[in-house]
Amino acid sequence: MRNEEPSPKIFSREQAKVKAESYCAYQERSQFEIRNKLYEWGLHQKDVEEIISELIEQNFLNEERFALAYSLGKFRIKGWGKIKIRQGLKLKRIPDKLILKSLKAIDDDDYLSMLKKILEKKSKMISEKEPFKLRYLLTRFAASKGYELDLITDLLINNKLD
Repeated sequence: MRNEEPSPKIFSREQAKVKAESYCAYQERSQFEIRNKLYEWGLHQKDVEEIISELIEQNFLNEERFALAYSLGKFRIKGWGKIKIRQGLKLKRIPDKLILKSLKAIDDDDYLSMLKKILEKKSKMISEKEPFKLRYLLTRFAASKGYELDLITDLLINNKLD
C-alpha cells in the first residue's frame, strides 16, 4: 500500500466550463483563481483563456465585484486591516486601481471602530500589567491584523480604549 496522491481529474472543455460557472456562482472568484482551477482540471491555455472570456461576458466573473466582496468580507468577518487586505488582493493578482477602489468602500468610522474593538478584546486577554509592554504587544497584534501603525499608536497612546 502506497500513499499516492490521487491524480487530478481531467475534464473536457465543456465540463470544465460548467464546473467553472458553478464555482463562480457559489462565491466571488478572481480571474487568477479560475485560471489556476482550469489548469488544474487539465485544460490548455487557449481553452482556459476562452472560458475566462466567456465567464466575464456572462458576468460569472467580475474582478471589481470580487475585490469589493473580498475587502468587505475580510474586514467585517476576519477583522483585517487595509494593509493585509491589500496584500491578499495583490496575491490574487487584482489590479491596483481595483484594490484602491475596494479599500475606499470600507467606512472610516467602521474601520476605527473595528480597530478599537480588536484592541480592547486583545487587551483583556493579555495579562501584562506594565503599560509599555502591553502597548507593544497590542501594537504588534494590530499590525499583524493589517492595521496602519499611525492609527494603532493614536488609539493606544491617546488612551482611547476603554
